[in-house]
This record gives sequence, C-alpha cells and structure tokens, in this order.
Amino acid sequence: MNTHYKDNRSLPVRILSVLGKVLILGTAGIFTAFPFIWMIVSSLKTKADILNTDIFFPTDPQWSNIASIIFRSPIPRYIFNSAWVSLVIVGLQIITGAMLAYALVFLKFRTNKLLFGIVMGTYMLPVAATYIPSYIILADWHMLDSFRGLIISSTVSIFGIFLLRQGFMQIPKGLVEAARMDGASHWRALWEIVCPMTKASFITFGLMNFISTYNNYMWPSLITKSSEYFLVSQGLRAFFIRDGAYGTEWALVMAASAVVVVPLLVLFAFTQKWFINGIGGETGIKG
Repeated sequence: MNTHYKDNRSLPVRILSVLGKVLILGTAGIFTAFPFIWMIVSSLKTKADILNTDIFFPTDPQWSNIASIIFRSPIPRYIFNSAWVSLVIVGLQIITGAMLAYALVFLKFRTNKLLFGIVMGTYMLPVAATYIPSYIILADWHMLDSFRGLIISSTVSIFGIFLLRQGFMQIPKGLVEAARMDGASHWRALWEIVCPMTKASFITFGLMNFISTYNNYMWPSLITKSSEYFLVSQGLRAFFIRDGAYGTEWALVMAASAVVVVPLLVLFAFTQKWFINGIGGETGIKG
C-alpha cells in the first residue's frame, strides 16, 4: 500500500519535472535559434522591409534574393574555397594528431610526460601571439596569399591531439600490445585497431575543427589579399562593404549569410550522432 501511495505522489512530481525541462530547453532553444530564423526571414525581405521594425515576416517574399546569391555572386566560390581548404586541413590535422596521440599513449619513452606538457603548454598561448612568427615563416617560404599557406600553417591542432589522446586512453593497452606481438606495425595498429575503436572522437574532432576552419576570419585575412583565395568570412565581409555602409543591400547580405550556413547544417545533420557520442567520451568498447 505504501509503495502504491508513493508512486501516486511521485507522478505529479515527475510530470512537473518533465514540463520544467521542456520549458527550460524550449526557451533556450528559441533564444538560440532566433538569430538564425531572423536571418532566414530577413533574406526574403526587401531592403525597405528590413529597415521597417514594425514587421517581422516579409510582406512579399523575395525568393530572387537567394537566387541572386547562388547564381550571380561570388559567394558560392568562397564556400567552395572554405569547404575544400577545411577538408584538407582537417585531414592533415587528423593524421598528425592521431600519430602524436598514439605516441603519447602507447609508446614508452622517458620524456613522455614532458612532451605532453610542452604540447599542452603551447595550447595556453594566445592565438594572436603566433601570427607574427607564422607570417614571417610563410613569407620566407613564399606562401603568402595562397591556399598552400593557409593549409601548411594549420597542419597541427593541439586541441585535436588532446581530444584524441583522451579517447586513446580508454582503450586497453593490451590490445595494441597483442597486435604488436602478432607482427603489426605501429602504423597498422593505429589505423586498424585504435582508430575504429575511437571513431566518435575522430568525427567529433573533425567536425569541430572543420567548423572552426570554415568560419575562420582573422588568420586568412592576414595572409591572403586576392579575392580568388578568400574564404567565406572574408568573402562575406567584402560582399558586405562593397558599396559602403550606406549602400549595403541588407537583404542580399542576409541571403548570403543563410547560404553560407547551409553546408554546416547539412554536415551536422549527418554527423550529430557520432558528434554527441564523441563529446560523451564513447569509444565503442562495450562491457
């Protein structure tokens, strides 16, 4: 009887708890999504509608704004530049990050902890502090104002090394040792044993760094000046100020911003499962 009574009392509490969570998460979701919704709605307005604060939805949707951005502007070229440069950079960062993380976790050498301390110490440096020496190096190598400079200067990710190391540490070292005893090389053990078992960490790292590189503005704007090498953020800024502040076509700017975000939304839609698992620390090891 007591148990039945307690269950009856806890039901309203559980309902209130669920409603409270829905309310909090719903409110947070609305505030988070509102800028994006406003951007989409504004991309379909005329310039007069955007400047009119009394209306939210467009009086006459201007679908031609989107068409103009896709077919009659340089924005698609900037998106392509950002996408392929980001893919190449992330691919190189995965290779370099995985090799160093594997060495830190599975190889035994005297300066293991010291090396990890040095690596993490560089992560504490402000990014801006690396701009001048990196710029000088690229200038000496004649890689300024080029895709090569953008890619070479971002080959290693300290965050990626740390994230992959944390994932590798959850794998029993006995598995790698057994593979080595069977004649597998370190390279094979890394890509055929360790990598599949930490797939979520790789996908999380790849997605986060792809987004970071895709949206990067400061460093690319310092080393590239030609519009043919512009990435998305530089291209949007150039598109924003091409007619001066008072001549800006705000509807087209909003349309361009919306088009730029689409690749990231598509990417996240296909990888969100592994992304969430990677954030939660899942390695694929059961039991």
